[in-house]
Amino acid sequence: MVKNLLRYFKSIHFTKAFLVAFAMAIPVFISIYFYDRLDIGFSMALGAILCAPSDVAGSLKHKFYGILASIILTFITTFLVGYFSAYLYILIPVLVVLVFTISYISVFGFRASLVSLSGLLSLVLAFAQHSTETSNFEHSLFIALGGFWFLFLTILMQITFPKVEVDSMFVQLLEKTSAFIKIRGKLLEESQDRTSLFEEIFKLQTEINELHETIRELIFEKRLSSGFSNRTRRQQLFFAKIMEIYELAISNTIDYDKLDGLFEKHSEIIHEFQNLIFEISDRLDHISKVILKAQKLSFHTNFKILLYNIENHINEYKFSVGLPESREGTIFLLNYKAYQDKQISNLNDMARILNNYSKNDKIRGVKDAEQFITPQDYDFKKLKANFSFKSPIFRHSIRLTLTMLIGFIIGHVIEMQQSYWILLTIVVIMRPSYSLTKERTKHRVVGTLIGATVGVGIVLLTQNTIVYGIIAALSLIIGFSLVKQNYRNGAAFITLYVIFMYALITPNILTVIKFRVIDTLIGSTLAYMANYFFWPAWESKNIKEFFANSIEALSEFLKEVDKLYHKKGEAPTTYSLARKEAFLQIGNLNAAYQRLVQEPKSKQKDSATVYELTTILNTFLSSLSSLGMYIRTNETGEAPKHFEIYVKHILFNLIKSIAILNNEDSKKQLESQELDRATRSYENYFHDLIEERDKEIEEGLPITETMRSQLHETQLVSDQVKWLFNLSENLVKKVKHI
Repeated sequence: MVKNLLRYFKSIHFTKAFLVAFAMAIPVFISIYFYDRLDIGFSMALGAILCAPSDVAGSLKHKFYGILASIILTFITTFLVGYFSAYLYILIPVLVVLVFTISYISVFGFRASLVSLSGLLSLVLAFAQHSTETSNFEHSLFIALGGFWFLFLTILMQITFPKVEVDSMFVQLLEKTSAFIKIRGKLLEESQDRTSLFEEIFKLQTEINELHETIRELIFEKRLSSGFSNRTRRQQLFFAKIMEIYELAISNTIDYDKLDGLFEKHSEIIHEFQNLIFEISDRLDHISKVILKAQKLSFHTNFKILLYNIENHINEYKFSVGLPESREGTIFLLNYKAYQDKQISNLNDMARILNNYSKNDKIRGVKDAEQFITPQDYDFKKLKANFSFKSPIFRHSIRLTLTMLIGFIIGHVIEMQQSYWILLTIVVIMRPSYSLTKERTKHRVVGTLIGATVGVGIVLLTQNTIVYGIIAALSLIIGFSLVKQNYRNGAAFITLYVIFMYALITPNILTVIKFRVIDTLIGSTLAYMANYFFWPAWESKNIKEFFANSIEALSEFLKEVDKLYHKKGEAPTTYSLARKEAFLQIGNLNAAYQRLVQEPKSKQKDSATVYELTTILNTFLSSLSSLGMYIRTNETGEAPKHFEIYVKHILFNLIKSIAILNNEDSKKQLESQELDRATRSYENYFHDLIEERDKEIEEGLPITETMRSQLHETQLVSDQVKWLFNLSENLVKKVKHI
C-alpha cells in the first residue's frame, strides 16, 4: 500500500496534474492578492486547464506547437462564443460551425485530436463566463495568457527534468513487456482454452506499440534536435534492447497443438521452460522498479539454475525417447532454449546499461534513427480527403455537432442551473467509436455518482470553507492524475473538485450537486444514444481495411527477410522499417478487434471469423519474426531454391487475400507441382543430413558445429516457411467469409 502510494506520487501523471494545479493556483492567488479580483485569475486558470490536454508525451517541438495551437484555438473559440452569446439565432449556427470544424481537425492525428478537445472544452466553458468586470475580449485574452503561462511551465519542466517523462515511458513499457512475456509463458501449459490469453496478448500488443511510437519520438527526435549526449545514446541502446526482447518474445513461435502432442508425457520440460520465462518476466519488472528508484539493481537471478535444469531435462528426454523419435522434439527444445539464452543476454545488457549510465562513451547511435519516427502529416489535403461519410472522423464530427445542438436546446428549454454541464459531458465522453463512448459513459456516470455521494456526505458533516478549499485543491490534482489511468475514479475526484469550488462561492451547494448529477446523466445519455443511432462507425464495416493494411505490411516484411537470407550480413534499415510497420499494423488490427468485441452482439458481424483472421495474422507475424531473427543472429548457408519457391507462393497468397478484401477478381494461380517439388527437396535434404548424422553416431563421432548448424537451420527454416505457407492458405480461405 505504502509502496503503491509512493509510486503514485512519483508518477508522471501526478507530476503533470500538480503542474496544472500550480498553473491554475498562481494566477488566482496573484489576482486576488494584488488586484483584489477573482475574474482575472479565474480566466487565466481556465486558459491553463484548457491547454492541459495537449501536454502529452512527445518531443519538445511537438509539445510546444500542440500547446500553442491550443492557445490560439481556445482564444478564438472563447471570443466568438462570448461575442454571439446574446444573439441566440446567430449563436446556434455559429455553434454548429465551430463544433464541426474543431472536431474535424482530429483527422490530423492523435495530437491534433487533443488540440481539438481543448477547443471544444473552451467552446463549452465560454457559456460559464458571466463576469461584469471583464469584457469578453479581455476574458479571451486572459485565457490565452493563462495558456502561455502553462506553456512556459511545461517547457521549463521538460528542460529542467529531461529524464522524468522518458523514464516514465520506459517504466510503462517494461511493465507491459513483462506482462506480455508472462502470458507467453502461461500459454505453454494452458492446453484447454488459450483464447482468453490470446485476447490479452492482442490488447497488450496494442498498448506496447503505442509506447514504442512515443518513446521513438522522445529519444530519436532529441538526437536530431540536440545531437548525441551520453544519456541519449544509452536511452537509444536501452530502448533497442527492450525492442529486441519484445521481438524475441513474439518470435518464439509455437504450434501449441503440436507442442501438446510432442511433450504430452514429458510436461516437466515445458514446466521448466515456463519457470524460466516467468523469471525473465520478473527480471524486466525488477528493472522497471530500478528506474522508478523503488529497488536497487540486483544481479542475482536464478537463470543459471533454471538453464541447468532445462539442459538436464533435454538430455533425459533425448535418451528416454531415443533416436530417431526424439530428434524433432530435441531440436525444438534446443532452438527454444537458444531464444531464452538471447533474452537473458539482452537482460544482462540492460542491467549493464543501467549500472554504467554515465560511463563508457563508446556507444553508437541507431542508424538512420530519423526514419523510425512516424511523421506527423498535417497536409491540408487530408481535410478534403476525409470530407465524406466514409471517414469515421467526418461522421464523428457530424454526430458530435448534432448531439451538442440537441444538448444545447435541452439545456436552454428546461433552463438548467448550469446547462453547459450537459455539453461538457458530451464533449468529454463522445469518441469516434461506439465501444470507447460506451466505456467512458459508464465510467463517467459511476464516477459522478461516487463523487456526488461523497460530496453530500462531507457537506452534511461540515460547512467549513477552509475544508472545502483543501478538498477542492486535492481533488483537482488527484482527479487530473487519474483521468488517463482510471477514468471512473478521475471523474469522481473531478466531481468533488467542481462541487467544492461552487461550495466556496454559493451557499446552496446541495442544489449544485443535484444539477451536476442530472446534467451528467442527460449528457451521458445523449452521447451514448448518438453513437448508437447517428451514423455509427461499427468496427465490422472498417475491419477489412485493417486486414488489408496488416497483410500489405507483412508482405513487405517477408520480402525483406527473403533479401536478408540471400545477401547475409547486417540487417539494412529497410528491414527494420518493414518490421516496425508490420508490428504497428498488427497492433492497429488488434485494437480494432478489441473495439469490435465491445460493440453490441447484433453489430459484431462475422466476429468469429474476424477473431480467426486476427489470430492467423498475429501468428504469421510471430513466425516471420522468428525466421527473421534466426537469419539475423545466426550464420546461415546459401538460401536454397526451394526456399525461394515457398516465399513466392506465400507472397502470392498474401496478394490474393488483399485482392479478395478489396473485392477484386484474382483468377491467377501458381503451379502446385512446383511447391510439391520444393517440399520434397527440403525433406530429402533434411533426410540426407539425418542419415549422415546417424552414420556418425554409429561410428561414435560427436556432432560437429557444422552438422548441428545445418540440422537446426534446415528444420527451423523449413518448418517456418511451411507454416507461413499454411497460414497464408488459411488466410485466403477465411477472408472470403467477411
